[in-house]
Amino acid sequence: MIKTPKDELQRRLKMFKETMNKFAPEWELAVFFDKINIFYLTGTMQNGTLFIQRDDKPYFFIRRNFDRALAESEFENLVPIKSFRDINQYITHLPKTVHISKDSTPISIFERFNSYFNFEKVESLDLAINYTRSIKSEYELEFIVKAGEIHRITKEDIVPKLLVEGMTEFDFARLLLNEMLKIGHHGITRIKSFNGELYLGNICFGENSNYFNSFDGPGGLKGVCPAVPLFGNRETRLEKNMLVHVDTACGYMGYYTDKTQIYYTGKTPNKVIDIHKQCVAIQNKVAEMLKPGITPQEIYNNIMAELDNDFLNGFMGYKSNQVKFLGHGIGLNVDEFPAIAKGFDIPLEENMVIAVEPKKSIDGIGMVGIENTYIVTKNGGKCITGTNYDIIEVYL
Repeated sequence: MIKTPKDELQRRLKMFKETMNKFAPEWELAVFFDKINIFYLTGTMQNGTLFIQRDDKPYFFIRRNFDRALAESEFENLVPIKSFRDINQYITHLPKTVHISKDSTPISIFERFNSYFNFEKVESLDLAINYTRSIKSEYELEFIVKAGEIHRITKEDIVPKLLVEGMTEFDFARLLLNEMLKIGHHGITRIKSFNGELYLGNICFGENSNYFNSFDGPGGLKGVCPAVPLFGNRETRLEKNMLVHVDTACGYMGYYTDKTQIYYTGKTPNKVIDIHKQCVAIQNKVAEMLKPGITPQEIYNNIMAELDNDFLNGFMGYKSNQVKFLGHGIGLNVDEFPAIAKGFDIPLEENMVIAVEPKKSIDGIGMVGIENTYIVTKNGGKCITGTNYDIIEVYL
């Protein structure tokens, strides 16, 4: 069993507390309820409540399953509980204010919890934990790089062999997921944003990559049905001279990369190639700027200022699908801090991991463009998901 090393957990805890001191200097107590942040800080994904005290010991109070937590975690204080009321005997000082993840904690859960503690004020710890998680350690980067290599093999070597004339999107998605699982993908895709769901990714033939989509991303997606607007459509079939848009996440040991590759079943029209190349050029410009010290907002503004109105029509989404970012952080969730967008004015740091995805919709064709995952370095973004940025032609 692979355990998160104790010194790695201690590094994360120390960095989180230092970041809280910076962003919320009056904080005294941070409490986590969600499994992803708990996993990040303890190395185990159990049902429980994690207390981080500024001036005292941290505790992970576990409802279920304590035995599994003991087997998996090197966290220093694991405590079994049956109810929130059992916590009081371990916490000697309760401040009037508690910091929680407002992004991920349901009101009902917090109200039940607070009925035992009566905190007077509730503040957010989200910026501090999001920033902490955005800067990856060498331990984390090993998993992310492995996910990136699985992604490269999948998109460059496997996908062209799976595409067969007459197959449905759903059948292609099913085969693709199976092949990814065979070579190491851990299967589940985790989205941080509220109500966010993703099953494998956007699997689209033709204009389905322009289809209206509630997910906060540039790509369209018809999906299985209105109740499951995910995966692949059961009716849309692959034809010759059709665009294929494959935007998937890939996970390894909990960590993700994100990658989009475009295919064409025949000779790609010159217009499609030209627009795609413009997207690739934008990706490369963004990658060059992924250096410590620059803010994501600066990158976004610099790129957008160079684009003319004709190109902006359909850029980063078809009509009402259009989004206002060029990329996003990635780690234990696919959609993490920071976004390459306005409002993100905290400078990048070395070893942040960013997925860059400039894309543009073409009426009657679908969405072209590119997405790859980069590590922020002093020399610019280092791509870890492959360097074949061209449209890959497949002859059926």
